Amino acid sequence: MALETISRAGKIEPKKPSGLRGVVSDWASDQRSFKSASWGKAMMWIFLVSDTFIFSCFLISYMTVRMSTTVPWPSPSEIFALDIGGRKIPLILIAIMTFDLITSSGTMAIAVNYAYARQRKKAALMMLATAFFGATFVGMQAFEWTKLIQEGVRPWGNPFGAAQFGSSFFMITGFHGFHVTMGVIFLLLIARAVWRGDYDRGTPGFFTSRKGRYEIVEIMGLYWHFVDLVWVFIFAFFYLW
Repeated sequence: MALETISRAGKIEPKKPSGLRGVVSDWASDQRSFKSASWGKAMMWIFLVSDTFIFSCFLISYMTVRMSTTVPWPSPSEIFALDIGGRKIPLILIAIMTFDLITSSGTMAIAVNYAYARQRKKAALMMLATAFFGATFVGMQAFEWTKLIQEGVRPWGNPFGAAQFGSSFFMITGFHGFHVTMGVIFLLLIARAVWRGDYDRGTPGFFTSRKGRYEIVEIMGLYWHFVDLVWVFIFAFFYLW
């Protein structure tokens, strides 16, 4: 029985087993399941799809609660206004947070380009800039949370109207803020590895003994762009509605 086959590209490759063993082999960690995408990138896409379902459930639940409550819902332009120079400016902090996060998407895209061009120090600096924007976003979110808590908003109550406002706000923005925080941590870890040249030497990654590659920067970029995209929906449904 032949142990090798010739691919369409003319390369000699090991013959794949048939039946159930072939299915297991196709999905094993040493394969490229989607042929044009690596295992790590495919797993990130699967994670992002599952996370999309979770955020969708949160936003649909929020819309259901808001449309079904008989108690007036707090006005976002009033409750999220900041007092600057004696004037209340509606949604100014939220606008800055949105601009901050969208800017971080730009620096992340530049980091991916530098990484594939093997300009590791420029890639690391762009990732550090992305982490800075992410940490700034989390800091502004903490300020927003503190302000609302001091004004009496709680997950179980709200002095400005419907009690469900507090639980919806803390659950949705808290879950998103957790994603941003985890992204900042991994950005710092990967930027450190890129700066040291770990991927030029093929140093193993964080959770595996396999050689690290610059592709991890692109995978990190997928996650970061997803977090930014989710914020756009939160901004539209929670702050503008």
